[in-house]
Amino acid sequence: MSYCLAIEGMKPESRKELHKNYHDHYYGFPIHDDNELFGRLILEINQAGLSWETVLKKEESFRMAYSNFDIHAIAAYTEADRERLMNDPGIIRNRLKINAAIENAKTITALQKEFGSFEKWLEHHHPKTLQEWMKLFKKTFKFTGGEIVNEFLMSTGYLKGAHAESCPVYKTVLEQKPLWTGEL
Repeated sequence: MSYCLAIEGMKPESRKELHKNYHDHYYGFPIHDDNELFGRLILEINQAGLSWETVLKKEESFRMAYSNFDIHAIAAYTEADRERLMNDPGIIRNRLKINAAIENAKTITALQKEFGSFEKWLEHHHPKTLQEWMKLFKKTFKFTGGEIVNEFLMSTGYLKGAHAESCPVYKTVLEQKPLWTGEL
């Protein structure tokens, strides 16, 4: 069952609203801000092994704990920051995921220097199949398995599939010209 259809049957209403807000306003929509793109990558990495709902509930805590997803601030995190994050009950306290966020921030700062932005690096490599993207991400980033890469790219408009064509949000996403449509 697609995410679009699954939301309709969710109970209680608070759970349904949490998912509906993400689905209707964020999922599949292109992101043009590098910090927000990186933030989505952090959230997708932290979802591994857990439910997306857990991550959605903690999104604001992640934003606060990770300097509002500021790539350059996170790239400069020290061992004290790693320990602060490990002790923050508002986020997922997994050392591998925390280390991945910091190391990936360092990688993205290098990509920004070379390509001008994280977004331009993604555009430079588009289009690719999911398998090609997975190889590229595995070579470039930490803690980026197939599902993480797939969801990150779908949720940010680089791969098709976030919404069923029958979903009312699908048309709204198309108006934003996600890269998978081939329009710029």
